[in-house]
Amino acid sequence: MSPLMTAMIDVTDAKKTFTMHLQGGIELPVVSGVTFHVDPGECVVLSGPSGAGKSSILKMIFGNYRCDSGRIGIRHRGALIDLATAEPRQVLNVRRATIGYVSQFLRAVPRVATIDVVAEPLIVNGMARTEAQQRAGALLHRLNIPERLWQLPPATFSGGEQQRVNIARGFISDLPILLLDEPTASLDAANRAVVVELIAEKKRQGVAMVAIVHDDEIRHLIADRIVDVTSFAAAA
Repeated sequence: MSPLMTAMIDVTDAKKTFTMHLQGGIELPVVSGVTFHVDPGECVVLSGPSGAGKSSILKMIFGNYRCDSGRIGIRHRGALIDLATAEPRQVLNVRRATIGYVSQFLRAVPRVATIDVVAEPLIVNGMARTEAQQRAGALLHRLNIPERLWQLPPATFSGGEQQRVNIARGFISDLPILLLDEPTASLDAANRAVVVELIAEKKRQGVAMVAIVHDDEIRHLIADRIVDVTSFAAAA
């Protein structure tokens, strides 16, 4: 069986250009020829200097950025869907059922308790609130967020605490694909180790992951393969 028959993510020759409408429509190339695949239970780390297009590639896989050409194949409910050409409604369905995204920043709703922020992805997919909150509490425990803070909104937390809430929210779902954008950026050594464990558990569950990590040590601990995005740098 060819790898692309089993791949969860199959990116082929994807290209992205930004058009600067306020500057006379100048076209700014971002990446071109992006080609790689990710199998179930595999973590592929994107590497390259800042500005090389790593975050843009993650956003293309998530459907935040439309590619100008090429294909973003995502295995969704058993079929390979091309997010490059999918309808917006289809993109939302893929996000709900297939792709989780852990970004560097928590877009927290004001006045919502931390336990509910973390439990929400499970509740949206039909889990009972009590069970979802139990799972959320277990993850918050592992990420060293004390129980006395669970009823407070994450907006009141420090940057590192907010990042851990974000990680808990991203890892709580049983989605088959996870995109990780600097998940360990503002964490101390103990919590970085917890994230490495969480990633290992997701691999064992067959989750396909694409990650951006600047920390060399973390990269070596989690990467099954490293894709150097400088080879996709679009010539200006």
